[in-house]
Amino acid sequence: MFGSKKSRAEDETSASQPVHDDLSEEADARRDAEAKKGRPTPKRSHQESARRQPLVNKDRKVANRQAKEQQRQERDRARIGMMNGEEKYLTRRDKGPQRRYIRDYIDARFSIGEIFIPAAILILVIAFTQPVQIQQYFTYAVWGLIALIVLDGFVLNYILKNRLRNKFGEVERGITFYAVMRSIQLRPLRMPKPQVKRRQYPE
Repeated sequence: MFGSKKSRAEDETSASQPVHDDLSEEADARRDAEAKKGRPTPKRSHQESARRQPLVNKDRKVANRQAKEQQRQERDRARIGMMNGEEKYLTRRDKGPQRRYIRDYIDARFSIGEIFIPAAILILVIAFTQPVQIQQYFTYAVWGLIALIVLDGFVLNYILKNRLRNKFGEVERGITFYAVMRSIQLRPLRMPKPQVKRRQYPE
């Protein structure tokens, strides 16, 4: 009886021995492969989950680049719209039908103030290159030009207020300063850009 039990245990031990040997050989082979690569071999489930993960960093960079490009296009569009006098892109200073009317009227006429900046540059050059006697004559000319600009400003203010009352029924505050400042600027440098030709007065 005892002999049969002992022989049965020996048979079970000998049968399980090849299985353990196979497992140990497989583990040794896996360790050898990991040692050659310098890192452990990831499991298949980990590899599949890594492939399914979105490329967040790459997508974020693309989104940021697209957002910057869109902002740049919007800024360019706003700048062009402001230069062309489009109402929604204008600043508070330039918005409104009365301000547009003033711009069109001033851009259609010739204002004495338009020659003030070129005259000032000419006087500055003469002050450093010509004798004192000639400088005095140009000084008188500058004072005369300033007087004409002031007189032209009064005339412009009177005409514009009458036109604005007839067209809109009332006159907004601050239009005198707005009109005079635009009238003394060189026509190509005015912002928003002139939308009418010379003598093309608004109705």
